[in-house]
Amino acid sequence: MSPWPLLIAQQGTGLYYAFVNSTGEGKAVLLALFFASIFSWSVMITKFRMLRFAKRQSARFSAIFHRDRKPLRLFETGARFDGSPLFSIYDAGTSELCFQMIGSTEVDETFRARLDASPKITPAQMRSVTAAMERAVGESALALEGQMNVLTMAVSGAPFLGLLGTVWGVMDAFGGIAAAGNANLAAMAPGVSGALITTVTGLLVAIPAMFGYNFLVTSIRTVVVECDNFAAELASEIEHRYVEHHAPGGGRRGT
Repeated sequence: MSPWPLLIAQQGTGLYYAFVNSTGEGKAVLLALFFASIFSWSVMITKFRMLRFAKRQSARFSAIFHRDRKPLRLFETGARFDGSPLFSIYDAGTSELCFQMIGSTEVDETFRARLDASPKITPAQMRSVTAAMERAVGESALALEGQMNVLTMAVSGAPFLGLLGTVWGVMDAFGGIAAAGNANLAAMAPGVSGALITTVTGLLVAIPAMFGYNFLVTSIRTVVVECDNFAAELASEIEHRYVEHHAPGGGRRGT
């Protein structure tokens, strides 16, 4: 067995020395912080990937949607952009629109004929379409914000958990010194060093989680604003083409 770990511990330097001299309670706190770090990093990595995929899918959907600006074209063709919050809003709004117009969301060979033969919807029916899109915006926001509480707990809880381990370790160290009746720096150093490692570890868990949380919150807020803007844009397109604000029997709508 190599003598270097023992030599380092005897010299009193490094995190290894602090870990060796930490109490059982301190090691339990370190274990809890270790698992907290794993959970926080897994949430951050998952959220980074999800947001990147959502933005990529939304960019693809937005490019195709704005190519001809006909609200029901993508719904009629059955195109899918899974993972895109914008598409979720589009799907909810157009599905409700078709239900209000023709009483069905099924797209078959008669869909175009039924759509052309149906009258425009009323403002009251349009409110149902708007409500469906608003629900989709809320559901998308909840999906994006899911598991963010893990990061908030890591940011706020890890330093306090580390501080608890430090206070406990210092208390044990001073208790041992008092019992031994040998109050000198050499006797105090191992216990204090072992106690401080939990605070250091707590900060190492909390600091990356804090930066990751702030970045994710900003990114999620940007996506939610984009969802709100798209819902308003789609509602305006639908109202312009499919809502009858005056007497029925007006001009035909475009799709």
